[in-house]
Amino acid sequence: MAASAAVCVVALAFALYAAVEPRFGRAGAAGIVAGATALLVALVAVALLVASRGKRRKAVPAGRKALDRGLDFVREQPVLTIAAALGTGLLAVRNPEYLGSVIRAFVEGKPPKR
Repeated sequence: MAASAAVCVVALAFALYAAVEPRFGRAGAAGIVAGATALLVALVAVALLVASRGKRRKAVPAGRKALDRGLDFVREQPVLTIAAALGTGLLAVRNPEYLGSVIRAFVEGKPPKR
């Protein structure tokens, strides 16, 4: 959905540029597109600010396990979780050594104390 929205915004920016370029020239059309984009970003920011004011976080009991807190975070912040997973996947594809070291750390665990 986010990729589709990004493609639509870029297509609308090109359409706006093509529509105003004959009248205002290249520089004027670029300025109008930049202004429209800034206005769109400001509107989205205000909408997100208004939407976030209604949510209040619950106090986390002291005895909760880390896995339960992690699952609650995934339920409350799905977009952030997906973005982190995609970033981790891209990092793993570009540098498989990092992924191997992380897997090794989980499998081997901590060395025994002497």
